Amino acid sequence: MPEHSFAPITGSIERIVVDSDLLRNRLGDPTEREVIIHIPKQGLEMINQGKQLPVMIYLAPFTSSGLARASWKAFAETLPQRHERLVNQGKMLPTILVMPDCFTSLGGNQFVDSSIMGEWSSWLNKSLKPAISKHYSTNGKFALFGKSSGGFGALHNAIHHPKEWHAIASHSGDVGFDILYRADFPTTATQINQQGNLDDFLAHVKTCSKLNSADFHALMICAMAASYDSKTDIDDGYGIRLPFDLNTCQIDEAIWERWLTFDPLYSIKQNQNSLKELDFFYIDCGNKDQYGIQYGSRILIKLLQEYGINHHWEEFEGTHSGIENRLDISMPLLAKALHT
Repeated sequence: MPEHSFAPITGSIERIVVDSDLLRNRLGDPTEREVIIHIPKQGLEMINQGKQLPVMIYLAPFTSSGLARASWKAFAETLPQRHERLVNQGKMLPTILVMPDCFTSLGGNQFVDSSIMGEWSSWLNKSLKPAISKHYSTNGKFALFGKSSGGFGALHNAIHHPKEWHAIASHSGDVGFDILYRADFPTTATQINQQGNLDDFLAHVKTCSKLNSADFHALMICAMAASYDSKTDIDDGYGIRLPFDLNTCQIDEAIWERWLTFDPLYSIKQNQNSLKELDFFYIDCGNKDQYGIQYGSRILIKLLQEYGINHHWEEFEGTHSGIENRLDISMPLLAKALHT
């Protein structure tokens, strides 16, 4: 069995609440968001000596939250425990580790600006960054890192907000939408049709005692629709519009094209210089990723090479699941770049 971490936290863990009108949404989710901040004891000593620390913001994968990464889990270590272990072992320089709650009623977050889910991309740099800078002694350097949806969020925000972020790490981040999402469209249509229509399906999700796997994946596609095609003219309900016909599952090319503008394989072509501004860019993916993200990632790496964008790429033996150990590689590299 995996080893459990019994290590007590010796640094500080604090909680703040960030409220912002940027997060107004059609889901009825709160605009007030709790944020956990961890600083190892070595970082606290540096601050007491008048030094400033860089900031690393963790973006959670779909169905999770930064709050979950700070919570106890059997046969595992929390993100603050990992932070302290790496610093104690001399493998990582101390940082201000930020773990925000970015969960939504649709099951997760892609960290983009959405009229349905809230302007999460703007919130990261216009609300969260200033709040951290106000409460803590920072050196003005900020990184984003995460897995899956969180990895996509790091990459998306680096592409669309040049100079706001100094380093990013994308672990199995969503890329290559044609392979990643379209395979789930038939199952999504089937699950929604079983409830009658999209509104009834979303009502079912809210009232059912437990989601099955098929319902979960259908909800995920709904969340992607709310993220990638949010500026719709639908006035009632959530305003979600799917990129396929529920009866035939035929693709609506106009809506699908709007989704593709968010695919890093496409957005990087329009904003390639943004990633050249980064001090450090880490990206990895498992060679057996069950969502096929390795294929889109390989194409992305070719584009990075073509555009002359410096990056650190690793394709490792593994799937999309149970890859938290990859943070032992990315976190020290991010911290080193932010301290430079």
